[in-house]
Amino acid sequence: MEHVQRYVDLWSIRGRVVVIAEKPRAAGKIAAAILPNYRRTILHGVPIYVHKGNGLEVIVASSVGHIYNLTTNQTGYPVFTYEWAPLYVVEKRSSYTKRYHLALSEVCKGVDYYVNACDYDIEGSVIGYLIIKFLGDLRRAFRAKFSSLTPVELRESFRKLTGLDQEMVEAGLARHELDWLWGINISRALMTAVGAVTGRRVVLSAGRVQTPTLAHVAAQLRERNLHIPYPLFTLSIVIEKNNVRVTATRLKGSVDSKNEAMRIASYIRQRKQVHVEEYSEEKLSVPPPYPFNLGDLQEEAYRIYGFSPYKTQEVAERLYLEALISYPRTNSQKLPPTLNYRNVLAQIAENPVYRSLVNQLLSETRGYLKPREGPKEDPAHPAIYPTGVKPPANLPSEMLKIYDLIVRRFLAVFSKPFEIIKQKAVFSTGLPGELFASEGQYLVKKGWLAYYPFYTPAEKRLPYFTKGEAVELIDVVLKKTTVKPPQRPSKMSILRWMESVEIGTESTRARIIETLFERGYLKNSSRGVDITDLGLGVIEVIGEFFPELARVDLTRMFEKDLEDIKLGKTTRSLVVEKAKQTLLNLLKSFEARKEAVGRELALRLGIVKPVEKCLLCNRQVYAKKLCRYHYEAYNRLLEGYNEWRRREEVSFNDFLRVVEKSKTSGKWVAEVAGFILRGGDLGPG
Repeated sequence: MEHVQRYVDLWSIRGRVVVIAEKPRAAGKIAAAILPNYRRTILHGVPIYVHKGNGLEVIVASSVGHIYNLTTNQTGYPVFTYEWAPLYVVEKRSSYTKRYHLALSEVCKGVDYYVNACDYDIEGSVIGYLIIKFLGDLRRAFRAKFSSLTPVELRESFRKLTGLDQEMVEAGLARHELDWLWGINISRALMTAVGAVTGRRVVLSAGRVQTPTLAHVAAQLRERNLHIPYPLFTLSIVIEKNNVRVTATRLKGSVDSKNEAMRIASYIRQRKQVHVEEYSEEKLSVPPPYPFNLGDLQEEAYRIYGFSPYKTQEVAERLYLEALISYPRTNSQKLPPTLNYRNVLAQIAENPVYRSLVNQLLSETRGYLKPREGPKEDPAHPAIYPTGVKPPANLPSEMLKIYDLIVRRFLAVFSKPFEIIKQKAVFSTGLPGELFASEGQYLVKKGWLAYYPFYTPAEKRLPYFTKGEAVELIDVVLKKTTVKPPQRPSKMSILRWMESVEIGTESTRARIIETLFERGYLKNSSRGVDITDLGLGVIEVIGEFFPELARVDLTRMFEKDLEDIKLGKTTRSLVVEKAKQTLLNLLKSFEARKEAVGRELALRLGIVKPVEKCLLCNRQVYAKKLCRYHYEAYNRLLEGYNEWRRREEVSFNDFLRVVEKSKTSGKWVAEVAGFILRGGDLGPG
């Protein structure tokens, strides 16, 4: 049989069958669920579970994630010749995989059938496929598909074995090949360029998804570092009714001219009353949230607990391996229609923490459990849900927090909307076009907030007003503030950006972000995510000499190609060949500029000293004794002074003092401002 297309029951097979799990913990869960009895043995330090009976021998063995990787014997670049090899041979740091490889090599010998029971996603499909390809026989292979490690679901999946999911395998293999080709060729090109100039070997890396992600972060932080905190002036009025004071803000927003703001404030201060232009109350019904997919879970865990996306993913995977939740690496916002919600709730209610909430939900819904679901789907897995398995008493705190989020979200999706009254009062001041507004809100029905309290709107009630009513004016407040800098990126915002431009996958995005930190391109500072000089230098060189690599378009095109492989619309060989040709063209254009690339990178790495140092840092001078960043900051300051004077009359030196001291000023403009103030000479021009 080439590939089995119909369901096959494991217990209808006769002979020896090896079941390959992705991780040791999963192997133990699978064995306990599907084998009526078994003998546990240790082979090369790896647990193996064996059942014999009725002409069938089932051996459950484990991988430890990927135990194969791509490698080549070819030096230099371009390199398009490669092969799969055991991971412990390719990477010294992965020596721990050797015992799993040896154990699987032994148990796969002389076996009649093989079952890939790794996680049902692209990576799991590839892990099991490669083990069976190199240690077994693909012609006698099955696939087990499950979304949780609960005994019921595992037993069902082994009664419905299918052939290998070849499209998933092909898409996964292609992703590995593309990432490897991209990484090794561009990284070697950059390292060779530096070596040719300096005679030294340095380690640099670039990646198909990693590079445009770094470019995005660099662009965000560049604008922050060049930010000038222009003055803004906010106007608000304080009114009083029934001994309740209410603050209303200018409907048109802030004013960018101090003189104009003072004119408005002065006019309104002459009045003793304002009039109600309009007053409205509106009842809003806010529906329950959708069930969690991985991105939504990562966002909530970041918002509530400050967990990085990678930490949340890692914790969720541990919960999955404990059979406490369904498979977390999913994009779906839909619960499985076959899931018995009542049974899951009954099991959750065995935990005293949730008992009263479950009883309240069943009472509220009268037992009719219809979840609110989102538009996003995933062909492999449903949304994340609690399985009902009771967590152990010693569950670590971080696991308990994520588990609690998932349970409460699951309860909330069956609940009713919460209802809130939104109030809005608009006041006229007698000055044409100058209206001020105040908003209030208060909860009238708790709905799903009873189950998911992590989103509770702040309550602020306004007095009741009638249109045309005169209200006592207590004060007019004029405040000076500044234009806010662009938002500093966080790991979560980077992940959401990757989602929005459709690069990477649910499984890989958080890991790619962590890689940028491990490579020394990004760092955590007291202010949040920052870019290092190395990261700035590498992305600037790539942007100048390999602009296609720094842009999203090329990466997104190949992401679509990978998706098309999964859908059977194209083939791995065509996509890989297209990638090779793209790389070949890029590397040809690189060769002509190799020396310039090497020089620039060597400067950024600090391997060679700049011919002339920037007066403010160790970078190479670009113009006016400044590096390119401080030179741009200098120009921004010159242009910015005119704009500042339009807003607020100030001398150039006072302008520089404010920029240097303001906490919202960009780093580079503040440094240049301080240098000029202290009499720094930037030369003629």
